Amino acid sequence: MKPLVSILIPAYNAQTCLAETLRSALAQTWENKEIIVVDDGSKDGTLALARSFESDVVKVFTHNNQGAAATRNKAYSLSCGDYIQWLDADDLLAPDKIAMQMEALVDPPNRKTLLSGEWGSFMHRPHRAKFVPTGLWNNLSKAEWLMLKMEQNTYMQTATWLVSRELSEAAGPWDTRLLGDDDGEYFCRILLASDGVRFVPGARVYYRQSGSTSLSYIGASDRKRDAQWVSMELHIGYLQSLERSERARAACVTYMQNWMVHFYPERLDIFEKARKLSRELGGQIEAPVPSWKYSWIQALFGRRLARSAEFRLRSLRWSMTRFWDKTLCRLEWRRPTAQSL
Repeated sequence: MKPLVSILIPAYNAQTCLAETLRSALAQTWENKEIIVVDDGSKDGTLALARSFESDVVKVFTHNNQGAAATRNKAYSLSCGDYIQWLDADDLLAPDKIAMQMEALVDPPNRKTLLSGEWGSFMHRPHRAKFVPTGLWNNLSKAEWLMLKMEQNTYMQTATWLVSRELSEAAGPWDTRLLGDDDGEYFCRILLASDGVRFVPGARVYYRQSGSTSLSYIGASDRKRDAQWVSMELHIGYLQSLERSERARAACVTYMQNWMVHFYPERLDIFEKARKLSRELGGQIEAPVPSWKYSWIQALFGRRLARSAEFRLRSLRWSMTRFWDKTLCRLEWRRPTAQSL
């Protein structure tokens, strides 16, 4: 009997895209699978849509709104799989994604091997997804993977991973304190429990970009800023537990510097904490400098107004881009399904 793979889908107000996501999960060529959808108290037709897919393979549950991390914990508690495939309710898996990763395991499989794969982003047309390799698209040790993530300000999308139940149990539950970066922190703990990362070329995930409506978008939310800083402190602690070299300390400082644009000047308390921590690590972070597009606004009206203009213009640009992509999608002869990815 081949190992059972649990595909876990937390869903909140995902009526417009959940059907496509579920079809991509059902289309997996790895036959021994279960699909578990947990509705996080959606206010639209998400639950009814999910239940229209119920079968021996697809199981649907619901609970009162508790947030993404708690919903993922609920989905995991209901699963039985030997391996776990996380999948957000608006993303897609290529049909052979899971099969390629499972086949990459040695025989007998090492349950401490953490499997990753390729991911590309799209808006409305998955066949137009752009797959852009980063330094993380390689077989890497734990310390090297985490250092590259922090040095290069990059990441792996949630659904790229395929995780054994042994690693999942060792890592523990998703941290419900965290908001936008709960996945980044969770997979750091998975990584620490593993023997390293095996990258599987061709095992593809299609990540739907949602801009300012995404959970990962911080914007002007103080709750998200607080949660992001907690996640960052945890990231730094995880790397320091693996390696305390000069390069590791420098990677932590670079990581903080890259994220200060989200805290300065609105949250000087967090900025000062980061400066103190960077000095303890032998480095120094500086106040972020706005791009030339907004520097003249800062010179005339101050940093806060420049930041407000930046938020508004980015949101407007994103909305226009999504509108244009959706228009092109409607003009095409057909919209590709998950089976044609």
